Amino acid sequence: MQDALPPFVLDSEATKRSAMSGISSNPDTEKSATAESDEHLMIAFSRGSTDAFSELFSRYKQPLFGFFRRRVADPAQAEELTQETFLAVLRAASRYEPRALFRTYLYAIAFKILRAYRRKVAFRATFLGAATGFHRPALQNATDTEVSLRQAVGKLERLDREILLLREFEQLNYAEIAELLRVPVNTVRSRLFRARMALRALLAAPAPKSSATELTESEERI
Repeated sequence: MQDALPPFVLDSEATKRSAMSGISSNPDTEKSATAESDEHLMIAFSRGSTDAFSELFSRYKQPLFGFFRRRVADPAQAEELTQETFLAVLRAASRYEPRALFRTYLYAIAFKILRAYRRKVAFRATFLGAATGFHRPALQNATDTEVSLRQAVGKLERLDREILLLREFEQLNYAEIAELLRVPVNTVRSRLFRARMALRALLAAPAPKSSATELTESEERI
């Protein structure tokens, strides 16, 4: 397989709308009834079809960027992690087996890359200190509503937060979330309900304004 990606061009307006304040587009609903399934495309790519991978890249580059953008403060870093995820798909293509939906497979890889990134952030923060410039201000032009939402989501428990983001923004179903996070489906249901109630309470309560640095550090914990 060729270790290269199609040009990574994001729809900036769609990204801005869906980064946190809206629902990301669901690739399943955007495909026509006659379009090949993700799984068939991935199998075709594993057999050498570069066009198949280009189609998958086109379908998922925006949703995957949104996945990282909601968890990483710096948009450039989110874009880098998105490309890293697709590169991982490229490298593992020959070993691909359609045991689950391609979407679940893709987000599982994204989670691994996100965890590795978080470990790197923690290492630098511990051993190099805050003066490294690793944290950068996020959403300088964000509206008050977007900032409040980001802050509220950042206050949720980690598992509740991930379940909420995967359901509301990535639009994964309960079974997919359970598989990704390795928890029972009933846990997904109960935690999602709890997360929604907690988020509603946090958004209803008046909150003091935070500086850009404080917001960035909160987002890095997401």
